[in-house]
Amino acid sequence: MGILNLTPDSFYDGGSYYNTKQVLDKVGLFLEEGMAILDIGAYSSRPDAKHISEEEETKRLLPTLQSIVKEFPKLVISIDTFRSEIAKKTVGEGAQIINDISGGNMDQNMFQTIAALKVPYVLMHMQGKPQNMQQNPMYKDVTADLINYFQSKLFELNKVGVKEVILDVGFGFGKTIEQNYELLRNLENFKKLGQPILVGLSRKSMLYKVLEITPEQALNATSVVHTLALLNGANILRVHDVKEAVEVVKIIKQYR
Repeated sequence: MGILNLTPDSFYDGGSYYNTKQVLDKVGLFLEEGMAILDIGAYSSRPDAKHISEEEETKRLLPTLQSIVKEFPKLVISIDTFRSEIAKKTVGEGAQIINDISGGNMDQNMFQTIAALKVPYVLMHMQGKPQNMQQNPMYKDVTADLINYFQSKLFELNKVGVKEVILDVGFGFGKTIEQNYELLRNLENFKKLGQPILVGLSRKSMLYKVLEITPEQALNATSVVHTLALLNGANILRVHDVKEAVEVVKIIKQYR
């Protein structure tokens, strides 16, 4: 899953894609490199990110989505949003997956909307909101707490008729560095929930802070944790660097 951020303030590539040509060139490159899914986001969810309105998110998202669908009609597109109205609008324009960082907690209509749209739903765990999630995250047992969270949410989703759910433990979303690595070690435990697992580890602070480098220097570290995630049961890698992630996938397949 290749990441396309349409935000001016994302932690790694914010402000990189402002015109249609840049966007289409990037998507074309991702496809050449082996991308299977494109994940488009227009709301920055980095720690302490500025909150934007639904109107602003729509304005950033829809014209670009329309251009991508027109240029690449067979591409599988995921929309990174926690807003049910954005989910409706973007699926109406050709998106096929909704990726919700809030697990339905920031829009109470999201689960019913996904059921009506009949699209796969990425259910992520986040403690708090992007604006406060890294202010002292607390768990009794981070792995057990997240398994309980997913079981409860899967029950709710099943009750309203959502059939296809992908789980994302939410690395960096309300977790300390130690908690992130504990979840990575224990990723296999989430397989018992019976859903595919997506991981978002690409160039995150759990890598560059440990190594005392910048996000720009964290590509090698990203490949290392992608390897660990795949060995521990991950099914989808959400990445900034498609070519390198595809290489990891190929090596792991050969290894197995």
